[in-house]
Amino acid sequence: MARQALPMADQQALACCSPLAARPLDADQAAVVAPMFKALGDPVRLRLLSMIASVPEICVCDLTPAFDLSGPTISHHLKVLREAGLVDSERRGTWVWYQVRPEAIRQLGVLLDLPAVG
Repeated sequence: MARQALPMADQQALACCSPLAARPLDADQAAVVAPMFKALGDPVRLRLLSMIASVPEICVCDLTPAFDLSGPTISHHLKVLREAGLVDSERRGTWVWYQVRPEAIRQLGVLLDLPAVG
């Protein structure tokens, strides 16, 4: 089955952003990036993203036991990460497999890159 088409952050708009220290974001750029940071502002979602990013792909069946939360709650957090454009998902039979979207993470890194203070 093909990957689900969900509303995601516009990666082209994000790619245009210079590091924060280079110049301020305009309103459109901030609107693209804010959902990503909002998604990462939750400790469960940050842990989930870390788990997903640490391997090429991971099944939801391997993510759920790592938390003292219900399956539907984990699914909600994963949906937030997908809608923010940070991860992709693919259904295989009864399970959903997740992969990080490396370009989204790289672009957030570029945005947060600050020059060394010397």
